[in-house]
Amino acid sequence: RNKVEKHCEIGMPVDVPAAAELKLPANAECMVKDSRTHASLTYMPTLADLTYSRRDIESVSTVDARSAMPKNYRGGETAALERVRDYIWDRDLLKDYFDTRNGMIGSDYSTKFAPWLAHGNVSPRLIAKECRKYEGTRVRNKSTYWVVFELLWRDYFKFFARKHGDRIFFPSGTLGKARHNNKRKWGMDPEQIRRWKEGTTGYPLVDANMRELAATGFMSNRGRQNVCSFLTIDMNTDWRYGADHFEETLLDYDVHSNWGNWASGAGMTGGRLNRFNIAKQSKDYDLGGDYVRLWCPELVNVPDKFVHEPWKMSEAIMDECGVKIGPGRDYPSPIVDPNVTPRIMNQGGGGGRGGRGRGRCGNRRRGGRGGGRGGNNRNSNGNGRDDNNPNRGRGQQKDKKSPKAGSYTFGPF
Repeated sequence: RNKVEKHCEIGMPVDVPAAAELKLPANAECMVKDSRTHASLTYMPTLADLTYSRRDIESVSTVDARSAMPKNYRGGETAALERVRDYIWDRDLLKDYFDTRNGMIGSDYSTKFAPWLAHGNVSPRLIAKECRKYEGTRVRNKSTYWVVFELLWRDYFKFFARKHGDRIFFPSGTLGKARHNNKRKWGMDPEQIRRWKEGTTGYPLVDANMRELAATGFMSNRGRQNVCSFLTIDMNTDWRYGADHFEETLLDYDVHSNWGNWASGAGMTGGRLNRFNIAKQSKDYDLGGDYVRLWCPELVNVPDKFVHEPWKMSEAIMDECGVKIGPGRDYPSPIVDPNVTPRIMNQGGGGGRGGRGRGRCGNRRRGGRGGGRGGNNRNSNGNGRDDNNPNRGRGQQKDKKSPKAGSYTFGPF
């Protein structure tokens, strides 16, 4: 990634073609007719025409009110450009991006450019250009750098896929046949995979994120890191089941970023295996349990002390808050024992740091460096929460070592 940032020049967006350049040839209708296909230049097929079931069509006819995507979002270039303008210029959110990017509730904690980028509705060069313009007219800080930095992650994974080819789809990833501490025999229990997909693992942070993905097609960068770590390390399940599920469900699916990140999170690209401590991550990034309660309503009355670890409640406390934890009850018991360290972590494959991650404006999920104690939080409002991210507690380490300026260069603007 450092090489991508250091050696790649960010170019100007390609000029918008003139209307005359987009004009169809005079014999276009004849060409379509001669192709002997069901294509049409005048009729847009409906979902029913494309053989989707009524249930499928109804499931996408409305947007879940809890969705983190911008209100009334739509696909296409017009909507993409509106989001870029709204986020960067109209609402002036770019300057605060670095401090809000690990949120999980609402449309403004991150750019949400990813779906439009993934579908080619907006150019990453255009976004980089707008960031550069913003730096010249409003402010240049860590946030303005970080958005461009995350765009470079998208490029990095495209280069990564080009280098390694179809090995990014292999069980051992890019490790190949070489011996490595991260290699392990994968589990493939269908029932466990089903529970992970449906959000019934008994770990509230994992379940909330998986339910959000199923309902909206989106998941925060922080969530993606945690559910990947949990599936591949805590559950020891073949990482490709996770990558495949994301491919099926994400609005912002991108083959290079998705499969590259999953392989990396599973430790199948070498280096240190980073395990995210789900309980700690929950308390660091969802301090009051607002996110968990949003997507796991059965836990709405559980006290803050237990909302991220409900299995610790006594029967008496369960009676008080009106929820029963366990098999066949209101909320399931943990799918894996929270008191047992995964075997791979005892084999020299890595350490359980449960820390920071780096996202991207594209498909955003990557194992991060470990967290720790944050010390004094200059943005704290005195109650243990961060002003820029009210769900973040003092326990979350500030990313102080991250660079404030990049080594990348821009072409002529």
